[in-house]
Amino acid sequence: MSKVFQVNYGQQETSVNTNQLGMREMQARVYEKRASRHLLVKAPPASGKSRALMFIALDKLKNQGLKKAIIAVPERSIGKSFRSTRLSDYGYYWDWQVKEANNLTTSGTGRSKVTAFVNFMTSTDPTDDVLICTHATLRFAWEQLDVSSFDHCLLAIDEFHHVSQDDSSVLGNVLREVLQSSTAHVFAMTGSYFRGDSVPILDPADEERFDRVTYTYYEQLEGYKYLKSFSMAYKFYQGSYLEALPDLVPEFIDKKTIIHIPNVNSGESTTDKYGEVDEILDLLGDYLGKDQHGIIQLETASGKVLKIADLVTEEGRETVAAYLAEMSQLDDLDMIIALGMAKEGFDWPFAEYALTIGYRSSLTEIIQIIGRVTRDSSNKTEAVFTNLIAQPNAEDAEVHYSVNNLMKAITASLLMENVLSPAFTFKPKVDSKQKSQGADIYIQGLAKPSTPQVEQIIKQDLTELKASTLQDAVVQAAIAAGADSKTINKQLIPRVIATQYPQLSQTEVEEVRQYLVADLTLANAERDKDNKQLLKMADKFVNIDDLSIDLIDSVNPFQGAYEVLSRDVDSRTLNLIARVFDSKKIEFTEDELRMLYPKIKAFRAEHGRLPQRNAKELDEQRLYYALVKLEQLRRERRG
Repeated sequence: MSKVFQVNYGQQETSVNTNQLGMREMQARVYEKRASRHLLVKAPPASGKSRALMFIALDKLKNQGLKKAIIAVPERSIGKSFRSTRLSDYGYYWDWQVKEANNLTTSGTGRSKVTAFVNFMTSTDPTDDVLICTHATLRFAWEQLDVSSFDHCLLAIDEFHHVSQDDSSVLGNVLREVLQSSTAHVFAMTGSYFRGDSVPILDPADEERFDRVTYTYYEQLEGYKYLKSFSMAYKFYQGSYLEALPDLVPEFIDKKTIIHIPNVNSGESTTDKYGEVDEILDLLGDYLGKDQHGIIQLETASGKVLKIADLVTEEGRETVAAYLAEMSQLDDLDMIIALGMAKEGFDWPFAEYALTIGYRSSLTEIIQIIGRVTRDSSNKTEAVFTNLIAQPNAEDAEVHYSVNNLMKAITASLLMENVLSPAFTFKPKVDSKQKSQGADIYIQGLAKPSTPQVEQIIKQDLTELKASTLQDAVVQAAIAAGADSKTINKQLIPRVIATQYPQLSQTEVEEVRQYLVADLTLANAERDKDNKQLLKMADKFVNIDDLSIDLIDSVNPFQGAYEVLSRDVDSRTLNLIARVFDSKKIEFTEDELRMLYPKIKAFRAEHGRLPQRNAKELDEQRLYYALVKLEQLRRERRG
């Protein structure tokens, strides 16, 4: 198995200790912005976003003249994070109180919840001031209300990445109208401000309405008391994942573990999800039965009895889910086997190992799963995320799809390493006496931001821009092909920036590019063990005070991903990956392919080999690209 990266943390306790008002570091940072009309909070799971909202909502209701607060969550189970809380016990001025009738995530039918929402909005009872509902209830109630109903209200949207500016997104349309046509205040919060698709969350004009508070994953994990490291790993397999799983069992059998099996429609699934659960249980030990909560009892080879929650099987799942919602002790559970559950908003602080089987093309989903194991808890010092993924098979008609998903998995790991590592602030070096210190890095030749928008992107949006870069199909193809630094840094990355920010001038794109490339290259650069001033770049160590933008541009920021591929998949698979991407580089008509096919055969007969991609002769290169295109078409027709 390949450990892609490991990040160690300092156990500073800054993100778990509270101030005199009962606020953690992130919550206090948000509270400083309480006067903002629209506020976007980007902070990782377990950082306390729900309580931060309580502090803000109460101040707006008590001090800022707002009449009501509506909190919308993506699913009912997350509603419990916002239930009544005695904040005054920890030093705050008021308690957070939610009438049971106004918590629409606990019970009721779809129609009754919509009716309750509408009644709440029209109620003049001053105690009807807080309502909790799902995104779905908000969408349906919206159809019965005028946008003016939201005047003098706070609308809080949890897991904000569910919003989309796409016209088909009802939630996005609700938010757009509230922002543009009401006096409402909006509080948006998310742990991953980028979606699994390429559709932006907000229109740039609407996004500019928000003040922002960003609390990074590194700040959160560096400030824990117990957890001191996080690692991400891959295991590649061929055939069925159930045959590869036994090699992994020793890693997690004694850890609090969440296993996510593949979607039944994916290539990794056997299509029998119940059979997969049974086989996993058989691998772990001997089945003893179920208790009154539906929790499976299983005895391992060492004699330990495991308590396992099966969230895949529908029968009895409500009982199991109810048990999981109420459990609070370390010994209450040892393992969860899930498919679509136990991800977003699921809270099991003791979880320390996440095993995800199959490709996850959505960066948001990966971050949500990782968030399940990165909570601080006294039972763990290390959290691990392992992805068990299939190597593409040249005989598979879906090889093109498999290769694309493999690259999405690899590039997701690059983003996570960047997100979870220490963040730096890059500054132009204008004086040789300027020395890099701590998080401040001076770089010779680095452009100074020339406009407020460039400055805003560099300060607030680099993580989202990195995600867009790593989700770009052309960038992924370049990584798989081991493209040179010039192609990636000077051609592909500027194209992504210009696509994301079409209003930027060429000068502004170049300024953003320099900071983005510096961030991608240096955030994970290896430091010398004895001299922390030395960074390893392009197989040599460079003094951090000698960094220049030209030197940074000479390094492929994604070399690590190519090395993972080169090291952990066999040469035949690596060649297959390159050929699949190469098949998309040059378009041929059917007539051209018919004309070139005899030439390919003649070339092989003459030279005793097939045309090569890196050939000096352009004619041979063209034959190579025609060949891989023909291979692709042959696979598609065979499938």
